[in-house]
Amino acid sequence: MKFLSLFILLILASALASAQGPKPCEVLKAEIATKLDAHGAKNYTLNIVAKDQAAEGQVVGSCDGGTKKIMYVKAAPAPSKPAPSKN
Repeated sequence: MKFLSLFILLILASALASAQGPKPCEVLKAEIATKLDAHGAKNYTLNIVAKDQAAEGQVVGSCDGGTKKIMYVKAAPAPSKPAPSKN
């Protein structure tokens, strides 16, 4: 009986979570950026583009009811300056 109650509770919780509706792109982009920063990601950009638009990078999210996608683009690290030579 406890298992059945737990199962029903989990089903109800997942249904409520999905009923929140589509997330606005800027909100989802901020959430993704926070997670990337927490994992130590550096030198990247997140771009919001139309779902059917070709874009550089990797799709990391979908927003506005699936009409747009968020692209992760890893930027090249800044070139390091050579150490001054000692003559």
